[in-house]
Formats: sequence, C-alpha cells, structure tokens
Amino acid sequence: MTDTTALDLARQARAQLTAPGAPFEVIECPVGEHLERRYRNAFPTLPALLAAARSHGDKPYIKYQGETWTFTRFFAEADAVAARLHAAGVRPGERIAIAMRNRPEWGVAFVASALIGAVPAPLNSFGLREELHAALADLGAKVVFCDPERQARIAGEGAPDALMIVTDMDRDSEGAQAYATFAAQPADALPSVEVGPDDPAVILFTSGATSRAKGVLSTQRAVCQALFNIDFIGAVSAMSSPEAVAKIMARGLPPTTLTAVPLFHVSGLHAQLLNALRNGRRLVFTHRWDPATALDLIAGEQVTQFNGAPSMVMQLLAEPRFDDPAVTGKLGGLGFGGAGLPQRAIDEVLKRPQGEMSGIGFGLTESNGVGAAASGAVFRHAPRASGLVSPIVDLRIVDAGGRAAPPGGMGEICLRGVTLMQGYWNDPDATARAVRDGWFHTGDVGYVSDEGLLFVVDRIKDVINRSGEKIAAAEVESCLLQHPDLSEAAVFAMPDEGTGEAVAAAVVLREGSRLTEADLQTHVAAHLAGYKVPARIFIRHDALPRNPAGKLLKADLKREYLKHTG
Repeated sequence: MTDTTALDLARQARAQLTAPGAPFEVIECPVGEHLERRYRNAFPTLPALLAAARSHGDKPYIKYQGETWTFTRFFAEADAVAARLHAAGVRPGERIAIAMRNRPEWGVAFVASALIGAVPAPLNSFGLREELHAALADLGAKVVFCDPERQARIAGEGAPDALMIVTDMDRDSEGAQAYATFAAQPADALPSVEVGPDDPAVILFTSGATSRAKGVLSTQRAVCQALFNIDFIGAVSAMSSPEAVAKIMARGLPPTTLTAVPLFHVSGLHAQLLNALRNGRRLVFTHRWDPATALDLIAGEQVTQFNGAPSMVMQLLAEPRFDDPAVTGKLGGLGFGGAGLPQRAIDEVLKRPQGEMSGIGFGLTESNGVGAAASGAVFRHAPRASGLVSPIVDLRIVDAGGRAAPPGGMGEICLRGVTLMQGYWNDPDATARAVRDGWFHTGDVGYVSDEGLLFVVDRIKDVINRSGEKIAAAEVESCLLQHPDLSEAAVFAMPDEGTGEAVAAAVVLREGSRLTEADLQTHVAAHLAGYKVPARIFIRHDALPRNPAGKLLKADLKREYLKHTG
C-alpha cells in the first residue's frame, strides 16, 4: 500500500463511518446561528456511559503495583463510594476534588462522583501547598480525595472546609477519613439522579505552563462526544492500515496500555482511563515515570500500546533495551500528544517495528482533546502533521487581525464544536478572551495543507521576531535535536537591542558529551538559515523544567537565563 493510498483509505473510511445509519453517523444540530455536528450514537451523559461499561464484568481493568482490579471490583467500589458520598450530602453539580498520584482509587473517586451527578475536579498532583489551596478555594469543593502526600500539603492553615478522604490510612483521624473505611461498607442503592447532556461533567485544570492554571468546565455532552471521537479515530486508523492491524491481531493479545501520563490531564483521563473503561481494555499504572521501569512493565505485562508526551517517548527510545524484541516485541504503537514532533523523534519511531501503528493528535483541555489526529499509515505518510481534522470540529486559521487566512495560509488555529468547554470556572473574563464569536482561540500557529492535514507550527508566544523575520522555535528545536549528542532542547526569545529579539536555546547533553556552544551553532547553521542560528546556547546537565503534562516550562527557562545575561 502506498502512502497516498493510505490517506485515500482514511478519507473513504471517514465518509463511510459518518454516513447516515453508520456507527459514527454525524448529525447537525442548530446552535445559535450555526449548525453543530455531533455523533448520533455517542452516549448523552457519563452515567449512561458508565452503565454500559459494567458489561465487562470480570475482565482485568487496572494493574497497579502487582494488584489487578477487575471491572467488577472497580464498579463495586465505585458504587460503595458513590453511596457514601450521597449519604454525606453531596448533590448533583457539587464539586469533588481529586488530588493523588495515578492509582485505582483515583479512578474510583472520579467514577463515584460522576455516578451521583457531582462534578469531579482533578487537581495537579504535583502542585504545592499554595497551588492546591488556590484551586480548592476556587472550586468550593465539598469533598477532597487525596493520598497522604497531598494531604500533608493541603492540611493546616488555609485548608478548605471539606470532607477529606485519604488513601493509605489505617483509621480515621482528625479532619480526615480513611479511604479504606469509607469504601468498605456495602453500597446502598444508588440514588436516582437526573443528569442531562448540558449539565456539568468535569472541571480539568489547564497545565499552567505560563500562568496560573484555569479550571476548564465541560458538559456531559462535550465529554461523551470527545470519548466517542476516540473510538472514531481508532476505526479510521484500522481501516486505513489493514496490514498493520492484521499483524497486531495475529498476536492474539488483549489491548493493554501503559498509563504513565497524569490522570488529571485530558490525555490520561479521556484517552486512557475513560476510553479503557468504555471499551473493556486493560491499563497498567506506573507509580512514577521512569523509562527503565516502564520497559520492565512493557515486557512483563505484555503492553501493546504506550501513549505519552514526546519527551517520554524519546526517553523510552533512548533506553538500550527498547530494541530487544523480548522487551518491546508486543508493542503495536507509540502515541504522541501535542504539536509536530522533532525530526529525530520521527526518524526514531518510523525505523522501528513498534512504530507501525504509532500516531499523533492535536487537542486541548478546552476542546476535551478533540482537534485532529492520525495514526498508522496516515501518520507514516505525514508524520510532521497533526492529522486529519475531526468530523465534529470546525477549524479555521486566522491572521493577527482575526481574518480568515487564505487556503494553506498560516495563522492562529481556532476551534468550534460540540466538545468545546462551557468556559473557565469562575473566570468569565478569561473565557471571553479565549472564546470569541463561538470560536476558541488556541494560541497555536498552524495551517491546513491541500491534503486536508493540520500542521501545528508553534505556539504564538514561541514565534521569535528577529529583525522582522519570524522564526518558529519548534523548527530550531527540531534541528538541534537531530544532533545525536543532545537529549533535550528548548528554544525561546530573549531581548536584544540590535534585533529586537534574539534566538536562544537551552540544551541538555547526553552523558559523556563534550559539545560546546560553538559546535551546536555550527550544527544549526549547516541546516537552517543564518538568522535562525541561536545567538546564545546554554548548556546544562540537569533536565529541562517541565510541567506534569510534559510541556516545557519556557517561561521558567527565560527567567533563569535572563538573570545570567542581565
């Protein structure tokens, strides 16, 4: 099969799957002055979706630290917790915060909240005391599920007036109830709650890479349409990559995903926890991210899929054992989130058999992860792209003045559709700035090719203006990362009297490397125009700062190096 045929197959599959009467039939519903596209067969609410997921019974759902939770066990515990929450006075629409590492109890807390119509609000488990207090105060949460580490950060002065339910406690203590005791009592009959598609479903906090994180409030319909869209992506990928799918099916292994991304992020919650719950798939949780430990789990648990931030995938690929068939021979694909990948990452993935059904997606917390996606043969055809735009999303590219860019033109990516957030929690001003005339302005720069593929070039704030020449930081980062002695690179703008902004970079060398700043400047100059060569390259030996979602904290880097150069 040629690459072009793969793209044709994907388009044909899309048309076939979304046609009237098809499994992913798309209908149009009037919303304001435009027609909004929706999947007819998506569940209307999370409680309806969860009711269908009970059919998986005694199949394994979550493996964590040697212990397996079946779907039956998981739902039994979720029912018990839901009944206790209702008995404690929690009612539909009230917020329940979750602050803990990835573990089965995290999922139980989320599902139990959804079962009674409450609004689960996962917090950044890496947040420090002030961050957690700010989020909890903003939410007005009635209950907080947490582990001892998060409890220690939350407790004391400024702690919220909320019921604290803590894992890994032997007994109740002052101001906190032991999760084990709370969940151990047999479940009473669950209350009958009326939850509609337009009711609130979840509050997810943005990653906060450049400012204080904002709570993103989404409706039941938005979340369920987003989850159905994940199934649609899988169906298109299978139909456009039949040979790769046949090889995977011939292994006869149950689909198993290694979950290392945080569950408080849309890529962990939607694409892994809830998607696996809906489809009866198995998840293997890691306690904390470590590429060597991840390979142990991939081998021992016969993991068939790994999805993570590009940095996590690159760390896996750098492990010497990755190319051992006894370790990763069962992997059918590697999934990336975010914008276009560094060229070296693409090369590393495509040359390996584990990359046959690899893919990438573009989406945001504000769109419930929906935007564009590609995997399998379509990804191999255009690995620098972020994929084909979802059939339930309107996407347009606008220039700095808000006008639609010409076909193929570059500008800010704007999204509109059924999966878009209801708004930022308790922040109408931020909502009004982000959503204008119904369009969410993503802050990402990109274009749509004549093949209909979305290419994400950079963040607006990462476009460097050097003497009027616009330089995409991602392009320079990709060039730097082609050097085999580099493990990480971040490119950003720094003030410059002569050019307005200068290109700067912070890089992490591989162990044993003796590269100099001049060596790396020569490397970039051999591949890119002279004005794109970084004027300063800061060599460091510790990892670049990242948030829990794996995004580079460039604002932190800029502040750090401005001190040295100021």
